[in-house]
Amino acid sequence: MAITFNCAHCDKKIEAPDNAGGKWGKCPACHNKVYIPASESEEMLKLAPVDSAEMAEQKRLMAETFRIEQEILRERDEVLDDSPERAVPVYEISDNELTKNIIIYLKLMAEGDLEQSERITPAIIHCGKRAFKILDGIALSEIPEPELADVQPHVLAGIVRALRAKIK
Repeated sequence: MAITFNCAHCDKKIEAPDNAGGKWGKCPACHNKVYIPASESEEMLKLAPVDSAEMAEQKRLMAETFRIEQEILRERDEVLDDSPERAVPVYEISDNELTKNIIIYLKLMAEGDLEQSERITPAIIHCGKRAFKILDGIALSEIPEPELADVQPHVLAGIVRALRAKIK
């Protein structure tokens, strides 16, 4: 006797052989992967009603958790913004020094030294459009800077995109 069930995706009636029960197959109508029940004579599961008070309490606790997380993150950002190593330099740096900082940042990121690279970030972000021009030059260059020659092109492109996003 065949197992008869409905597709979970398109709701079409499907018949499968008895030996296919408990396996996965393809719906002949929509071609989505469907689970074939063990047999059609299985009892329906008896489910308990949802306790709406418990669900409301769970939602309230989740909202409270989210609020506390956001508060902690704001406090952390305030502490980081006040730290001297995060302070934006007051002086204007030359294009050569900016290029050097960007190359150092890219190299540190490629090597996975996030802490050191984040110390350079404020000086780069402070330069805004000038930093964009230098990053575009590095990204579009067919021959990479000698310091970045050992960095894979797709990795370098990803780091450049991430830095551009920080500058915006």
